[in-house]
Amino acid sequence: MSDIRIRKIEGTWVVRSGGAVLGESTKVLELSEGDSAPVQFFPREDIAMAMLDESGKSVEEVGKGTATFFNIVNLSSTTENAAWSYEAPSDALSEIKDYLAFEKLESLKVEQV
Repeated sequence: MSDIRIRKIEGTWVVRSGGAVLGESTKVLELSEGDSAPVQFFPREDIAMAMLDESGKSVEEVGKGTATFFNIVNLSSTTENAAWSYEAPSDALSEIKDYLAFEKLESLKVEQV
């Protein structure tokens, strides 16, 4: 397993899907691993979970736990497997339990505001 670092990042962060705001938070955590781009994780309490449905996809990741994927359902579209969460993370990722990360997609924006 690569060197995993998790830190709280400053400021207010927002995630939008097709223009709709899915969530806004000042409690975002950033996971960095090796040379991979950092990933922002939002606390579930700050996400409109009514717009997310479990997709049925899950991936076992060595040293991390099982990633459970979610579809984002808007009025006009469904973005499949657009978010993921570690429901029972390994000890190394225990800080991000009950947090969600979002794929980097054209229709999905994660940004600091």
